[in-house]
Amino acid sequence: MLNRKLRGAMSHGNPGNPTVISAGTTIHGDIRFDGELVVEGKVIGSIVADDGSKALLRVAENGLVEGDIEVPLVVINGSVNGNVRSFKHVELAARGVVNGNVSYNIIEMVMGSAVNGSLSRVNPDEAEVALLEVDQNDQPGG
Repeated sequence: MLNRKLRGAMSHGNPGNPTVISAGTTIHGDIRFDGELVVEGKVIGSIVADDGSKALLRVAENGLVEGDIEVPLVVINGSVNGNVRSFKHVELAARGVVNGNVSYNIIEMVMGSAVNGSLSRVNPDEAEVALLEVDQNDQPGG
């Protein structure tokens, strides 16, 4: 069970101040967040960004996620055992491995990265609607 301070940081993250799950830390349970989340340890559960957010998830070189990911911006340099869905951008760095399907709008794969599953581009209309929702939430009163 996450303590209140950590849960609050994840749900109301500050893009200039990332939430870090440090090496040696294991979290059991789903995470919902906004802002930036860096996984250097292990998450056993799904990771989902708040609706309409511009959230960024980074899975560091020794980081591990055992669950599905649904976040607009994803950078993976560690391991993910689950499906990854991004309406914006997925980057698989040199040591990034996904054991699952990847749905993306834009994908960037560096030599050495791997996907053990299918790659599918999200329906451009679906991605456009999701991106419009993000942009509308940036407007005053939105």
